Amino acid sequence: MTGILYGVGVGPGDPELVTVKAARLISEADVVAYHSARHGRSNARACAAPYLREGQIEIRLMYPVTTETTDHPGGYRGALEDFYAQAAEQLAEHLTAGRKVALLAEGDPMFYSSYMHMHKRLRDRFECLIVPGVTSVSAAAAATGVPLVEADEVLTVLPGTLPEPELRRRLADTDAAAIMKLGRTFPTVDGALHAAGRADAAWYVERASRADERVLALGDVSAADVPYFATVLVPGRINAPGAPSTARGEVVVVGLGPGDEAWTTPEVRHELAEATDIVGYQTYTDRVRPGPGQRVHASDNRVEAERARHALSLAANGARVAVVSSGDPGVFAMASAVAEVAADPDFHDVPVRVLPGMTAANAVASRVGAPLGHDYAAISLSDYLKPWEVIEQRLRAVASADLALAVYNPASKTRREQLVRMREVLLEVRAPETVVVIGRAVGSPEETLTVTTLGELDPEQVDMRCLLIVGSSRTEVTDRAAGRIVHTPRRY
Repeated sequence: MTGILYGVGVGPGDPELVTVKAARLISEADVVAYHSARHGRSNARACAAPYLREGQIEIRLMYPVTTETTDHPGGYRGALEDFYAQAAEQLAEHLTAGRKVALLAEGDPMFYSSYMHMHKRLRDRFECLIVPGVTSVSAAAAATGVPLVEADEVLTVLPGTLPEPELRRRLADTDAAAIMKLGRTFPTVDGALHAAGRADAAWYVERASRADERVLALGDVSAADVPYFATVLVPGRINAPGAPSTARGEVVVVGLGPGDEAWTTPEVRHELAEATDIVGYQTYTDRVRPGPGQRVHASDNRVEAERARHALSLAANGARVAVVSSGDPGVFAMASAVAEVAADPDFHDVPVRVLPGMTAANAVASRVGAPLGHDYAAISLSDYLKPWEVIEQRLRAVASADLALAVYNPASKTRREQLVRMREVLLEVRAPETVVVIGRAVGSPEETLTVTTLGELDPEQVDMRCLLIVGSSRTEVTDRAAGRIVHTPRRY
């Protein structure tokens, strides 16, 4: 009979954090193996030392390289692949002989551990059992004494080896974070934390649970002294010690995108999470899940100026306000309304920022190909804020210029005649065969797409959840085996 490979998590450093099961299996094993760097020391073995017994075979699996360069023909990756293959065969010899092998893993065997490389190479040949261990993230959180996540907050675990832009994006897009694998990556991590606005809430924990453990605020850390076995924790906003002050308010106008949550940018998600107050048309505020303590101020669609004034008044009294729009806030949405009211002397001292979002026009265009791939215009058919005569004048200008056209607010329950009249105006110049795309509720479960022509356009197919794209004279529809595609060529 062959032996059993035990992947034994020995915790973050304190031997007393080794589980009862792990301690028993370590003491019962015929062979105890552990990884180490070329200096030969092993943190995992130090954790397990109290549970070892005389007569056990010990195997040190020594990495040929860690962070230094190598002359291996396959480079760093090639050197490690050869090492893992050789180490697996070294363990396989003992397993084939029927011995119980305990392969020690600092923290947990399946959490950024060297054990998993052996597991993947041996699991098809031998029985492999996993003994979970306390992770360094848990130990570091305990060391800070600050709850890491609460309620429905989301924790993201990040390796510090990621590029700074990716770290920054993910930090802006999560409630709480644990960043591991520091050492020489610390300056990059520190830069990402500051860029994402999370540095004031971050804790630095070095060698969590060990006798030489250190806990510092991020600003007190010297980059030259950071070891690999250190972790940065950013608690969720409920418990973040450096939660943003609301002493000086501001208004941030954000675009949620056209429907799908995947189209809301990390930057916008971050600002929504940081806001004390969320202001917007109720259809759009319903798309935002408020966090603990956040106030939501929903209103009707036709009160943009009042909504903007309310947001600016809240900010003038210290609130951090997110004004939400669908799509992009600068395209027939709240950015212009806020900017207009912000010109009032009463609000000259209130900061206003605008964060972009994906437009409905871009979303609909992407679903069918590239109908807006060349010059195009965008027009709203709503005559609530501008006279129909102006809209009709612009439609004729766009048609005469042979531009593709994105049509916003094409119709509503009470406003049907405008779309009929738009079709008539465009047909004065454009051919009936002009391509028209009707995108309805794009990015939602109710999404539908229709490709038709200006001559065949049926206004009854269109409602307020639609956006229309009217092609130029050169817009083409190609029926392919892989699916229909619409595009406007870039060359004339």
